[in-house]
Amino acid sequence: MAEIKANQTLDCKGLACPMPIVRTKKAMEQLEGGHVIEVQATDRGSLADMQGWARNTGHQYLGTIEAGGVLRHYIRKASPKEMKDEAKHPQTASAATLQKRLAAGEAPQVLDVREPAEYAFARIPGAVSIPLGELEERRAELDTDRTLYVICRSGTRSDLACQWLAAQGFREVLNVTEGMMGWDGPTESQ
Repeated sequence: MAEIKANQTLDCKGLACPMPIVRTKKAMEQLEGGHVIEVQATDRGSLADMQGWARNTGHQYLGTIEAGGVLRHYIRKASPKEMKDEAKHPQTASAATLQKRLAAGEAPQVLDVREPAEYAFARIPGAVSIPLGELEERRAELDTDRTLYVICRSGTRSDLACQWLAAQGFREVLNVTEGMMGWDGPTESQ
């Protein structure tokens, strides 16, 4: 494969969600429309994050190359006429609200869209694990009629998942905005 030329390279190696996206957003502000940024990351979740964020803002996700444990994401900055305001899912819930519902014996469906390693070490008991990058192919595992609380590490991936699920006809989808970082309820691990 020929070497891919980027106008800027951004080193996000060793950073966890949401930092690769946060730094990419800031770096994109400095690029001209049509220029390409290469974002280097080691967080496996950054693949779905970059794809979803680009789709949500009008930027063009070009692809990702993995080598030596580093994901090299390539994104083309949209021109001003291609840009769109970054949308946020309007239905949200706090981690405390979800914890109260679970403690009261209610049984909302909890969807954890973090990567398998994140889920393995600390998860909400009963949460269904479907990483954001697998959501489209595994959506049939979820009940469109049940209230669905979507959680990730910080609320970024879960926001993207909520937007996609709502567009697919899920009736009540809530983004747990603080993610597992704000969760102080019971957890389980493998």
